Amino acid sequence: MIRLSSEQRATRERLTMPESGYHDHLRPELLRHFPQGARRLLDVGCGEGALSLGLDDLQSRELWGIELDAAAAQVAASRLDKVLVGDAAALVNELPDAHFDCVFCNDILEHLVWPEEFLLTLATKLAPGGTLISSVPNVRHFWTVVDLVMKGRWDYADEGILDRTHLRFYTRATMREMFERTGYQVDSVEGLNPLGSARFKLFNLATLGFFREMGFLQYVWVLRRGS
Repeated sequence: MIRLSSEQRATRERLTMPESGYHDHLRPELLRHFPQGARRLLDVGCGEGALSLGLDDLQSRELWGIELDAAAAQVAASRLDKVLVGDAAALVNELPDAHFDCVFCNDILEHLVWPEEFLLTLATKLAPGGTLISSVPNVRHFWTVVDLVMKGRWDYADEGILDRTHLRFYTRATMREMFERTGYQVDSVEGLNPLGSARFKLFNLATLGFFREMGFLQYVWVLRRGS
């Protein structure tokens, strides 16, 4: 069990700032979905373990992480109870069965060769009634669609929806299908990072909100292990 030191409390404050890096971002928009009664937590793609610093009552929780980047995993090991270093798709098989009350899987599935196989295995690691919280990029985002349809462009980048390391692409509808097909029950879904463009707002108004889902960069899903 981990106690939050004064240094970690100071780090928590720093990590809430927008300029926090990829490996050390706190992600409060995801933490608000965390079930407070959960005691055993797994963070897939944990980076430096920053997500754990947003939780209260750390001393009563068991915190695990999986991280591909060895340097980030080394930092995470000082914050979490146990960190597995390597490919999540392989390491998921080493986790204890029916153990975790809550699993975070944020911006991970789009990087996997076989995400559905991963989700099926991950379900066996959740305790009965356990929660999976997963954020997934929305390829049907307004500007991605505009670039494709109007400009004929599908340009990969170093980050974002068309990150060059992404192997899979999802819309809100196909995200739901993936989760339901792998046996998860959807508790809630929320759009993240809403588009503030005046052009999109006019477009959304003109179409009576029919394309509203195009205004979100990602969706966060709160799911439960099926019976």
